[in-house]
Amino acid sequence: MTDLETSPAAPRAPALRRAAPALLGYAAVRALGLVVLAGWSAARGRSAYTLLTARWDSLWYTRVAELGYGYEVRLPNGDVHSNLAFFPLLPWLERLLHSFAPLSYADAGFTVSLLASLAAAWGVFAVTDLVHGRRVGVCAVLLWAVLPVGIVQSMAYSESLFTALAAWSLYAVLTGRWVGAGVLAALAGLTRPVGLAVVAAVWAAGVVSFVRDRGRGARDGGTDQPGGAHLDERAPEAPSAARARRAPQATSAPHATRAPHVTTPSAPAWRRALGMLLAPLGTAAYVLWVGHRTGRGPLGYLDVQAGWRNGFDGGYAFARFAADKFTSFPSAAAGAGLILGVGLLLWLYVTGVRQRQPLPLLVYTGVVLALALCASSYFGSKPRLLMPAFPVLLPLARALARLRTSRSVLVTAGVAVASAVYGAFWLNGSGPP
Repeated sequence: MTDLETSPAAPRAPALRRAAPALLGYAAVRALGLVVLAGWSAARGRSAYTLLTARWDSLWYTRVAELGYGYEVRLPNGDVHSNLAFFPLLPWLERLLHSFAPLSYADAGFTVSLLASLAAAWGVFAVTDLVHGRRVGVCAVLLWAVLPVGIVQSMAYSESLFTALAAWSLYAVLTGRWVGAGVLAALAGLTRPVGLAVVAAVWAAGVVSFVRDRGRGARDGGTDQPGGAHLDERAPEAPSAARARRAPQATSAPHATRAPHVTTPSAPAWRRALGMLLAPLGTAAYVLWVGHRTGRGPLGYLDVQAGWRNGFDGGYAFARFAADKFTSFPSAAAGAGLILGVGLLLWLYVTGVRQRQPLPLLVYTGVVLALALCASSYFGSKPRLLMPAFPVLLPLARALARLRTSRSVLVTAGVAVASAVYGAFWLNGSGPP
């Protein structure tokens, strides 16, 4: 279904210059969202900046940054909301920036998220460009920017930071930079519980690479090449020949996109093993530390999450929530929308499988979708919990890239306006818990 072995990519334009259209488009979409939010909030007598930096999870993160762990709220129903539920990397960065710059913790959180969102957009582009080419990469970044809850990317939340680390870890795996992939996966594991998805992607790619090494050794009579190198030992191509090989073939379509054929360059076995060993350290370290602090052992973090009524029930609570929407006519439309939304996500994921997305992307996306849809967490949070699953957008990005430039710009601009209006409405209402 996927391939994990290829020669290194041919030299291309400098990375930042190549990503510039995607980053400029992303910045424009996010600026539009902030302008609309500012206008909407002013009309309601509210502060847009406060909505972005000092509500819900933002307050929990800044409290950790300022006072450390140990704060909890006991609710009348007996639930205990502990700040141990929030992973430490974002508050660590807030504290670090606060120490070196004249910024409050809230200001530092907003700054980190702003920079992380740009890094995430670049990472989304880098992965998609590697798999499908530059044009699809630009479209994928714009689609990620115009998600209905894209305003969260500008909030002092951890979604942008996590997506940046996850995207670049996936890119490192796909380009054979195993140690970097492991370090980034460990940092993602210090950012959100869904860091397990990045760990799973690194491990899946690593296991497949070792299995193929073993298979090559058997086929070659036990004389495997060191580090999983190609057995045919072909001479490296000249840069001009490599560029010609990678250039899109002429086609009658307005903007054709190449089929994905991404494979991971060979790397010494010790590098792959080290990357795999590093990947789970972030999640494991924090979970074990919470267990030690609470005195409840390795499962202590699950008890902390249970105090927030978060858990993994296979999707039962979410299915029940959607079914309850059909008890009255006005809410039935919302229930139908939920079912259609989940169906669309699953269809896009299956389409990615059929389009032969690289194995690390499929594993990562599958785990993110499973953890978001099958957890008994706040149902209003699920759209933002799904935001890091950017590879699910690649089939849509390919379709958008096939349109003529004028049409794709028109479609993207229309969706961007709708997303900005919805984000302003959503954040001035109940917003993301």
